[in-house]
Amino acid sequence: MGLSDSSKNPCQKSLSAQILKWASTQCCFFARCFLKFNLRLDFGVGTAGSPLAKKHIEPRGKKGSLPFSELDNVESHLSITIVGASGDLAKKKIFPALFALYYEDCLPKNFIVFGYARTKMTDEELRNMISRTLTCRIDKRENCEDKMDHFLKRCFYHSGLYDSEEHFVELNSKLKEREAGKLSNRLFYLSIPPNIFVDVARCASLGASSENGWTRVIVEKPFGRDSKSSGELTRCLKQYLAEDQIFRIDHYLGKELVENLSVLRFANLIFEPLWSRNCIRNVQLIFSEDFGTEGRGGYFDSYGIIRDIMQNHLLQILALFAMESPVSLDAEDIRNEKVKVLRSMRPLQLEDVVVGQYKGHSKGGKSYPAYTDDPTVPNDSLTPTFAAAALFINNARWDGVPFLMKAGKAIHTKRAEIRVQFRHVPGNLYKRNFGTDLDKATNELVLRVQPDEAIYLKINNKVPGLGMRLDRSDLNLLYRARYPREIPDAYERLLLDAIEGERRLFIRSDELDAAWALFTPLLNELEEKKIVPELYPHGSRGPVGAHYLAAKHNVRWGDLSGEDS
Repeated sequence: MGLSDSSKNPCQKSLSAQILKWASTQCCFFARCFLKFNLRLDFGVGTAGSPLAKKHIEPRGKKGSLPFSELDNVESHLSITIVGASGDLAKKKIFPALFALYYEDCLPKNFIVFGYARTKMTDEELRNMISRTLTCRIDKRENCEDKMDHFLKRCFYHSGLYDSEEHFVELNSKLKEREAGKLSNRLFYLSIPPNIFVDVARCASLGASSENGWTRVIVEKPFGRDSKSSGELTRCLKQYLAEDQIFRIDHYLGKELVENLSVLRFANLIFEPLWSRNCIRNVQLIFSEDFGTEGRGGYFDSYGIIRDIMQNHLLQILALFAMESPVSLDAEDIRNEKVKVLRSMRPLQLEDVVVGQYKGHSKGGKSYPAYTDDPTVPNDSLTPTFAAAALFINNARWDGVPFLMKAGKAIHTKRAEIRVQFRHVPGNLYKRNFGTDLDKATNELVLRVQPDEAIYLKINNKVPGLGMRLDRSDLNLLYRARYPREIPDAYERLLLDAIEGERRLFIRSDELDAAWALFTPLLNELEEKKIVPELYPHGSRGPVGAHYLAAKHNVRWGDLSGEDS
């Protein structure tokens, strides 16, 4: 009797039915366990030892949360809370970025934005405040005013103390009311001073976390002042949040040209064989602003240009530039390669660093103040407003190649760029055509991050005519000419990534530790020895010492030539 004849045997039929019923039950059981486990991970529960797992998910999940079998049929809802909503960053960057995402239909159908701060304010007052800063990045696009009105209607406000769990519980009630029983995903943006990060993380985690969806927290830099304070901040945050819930934001990583860096390198065959010590003479990472502290002197004086720009913005770009090809585009694979670069770097030496501070200057009948003229800055402040440094990576690809960083305020021009200077052509047949200026014979790849985003390659070519006269020309990709549509602001990209759970452009804790390990000994030495910064005039090209530092490593700053000024 074949198996297909089982229906002729009642006992066999009964046994088969029992087996199928048992198998079905067990499969459902394992499926429920698997689903429950994965959902717990997706909610941001973190490790089993996390206080969030113990104090938040288990007790609150039993109270009012939906059975796992019903979650697939429930609509999700996104609640974004901007903590510090009355501050400049929120008004000038975060709210406009959220509106741009809404305009482009990048936000989910069900979403609300809550402002949270100590300032007493009504919903309508918040909307009026936001409307003054929503310049509609898409000025000339249709239905902008209508979209703005719809966006503002989704914005609400709750006033409360940053260290009051009770006030966050009140916020939680308001969020629940708006979420109306939907699957709740919550994003908190901490646009506040770092000394209250932990208080807000504690109150938000214990009082206003999602009960049936994910909870994520964006932390704005600075992440401590040195290795010790950064490590303590991370340790305290992890008492209330798992690592995969913490999104440490560095807005420079959201810049279009920084995003394009890995594409340029790994999607173009011509660059990969050039990307090493064999062809590259030096790499320069340059950041300059044509204004001073302008009202931010009190904040800036406690950090300085090294902490404010070099340890995060420029070092992150350097790691992306120098990393090996990751196994995939997965966030962890990319961040693993960046950490390898940082751990391979030679500790910074004081002799490879120059610090400066801008002084008052008069030009064209106009007077420009010195850094210490700022009433919020001590008259005897030694905080550098300019720094230049030579860094080295001790690995097979980059051994001996100087990576020169330069960052400064009150410099003659505003720019942020990466400049890759290639080695001279061996036995150059046209050496006599360049005379003694070998730098004119240097090919240079420039990635201009801001302003006027561009990628261009400096090459040598013959000037048309009967003689043999050589000229330096640019193979130029100017973004505004090639791509006429507007380029999204960095905050738009990073906010969207945080909403989608994409961590590629956010800084992991071990990455942060490696970055601070490079700079902390130098910062301690500068402060202990009370190194006096070299003065440079407001609006100049920076201190003379930066030129000597470059010359020491046989380099000339690429942004100082007349054609790039």
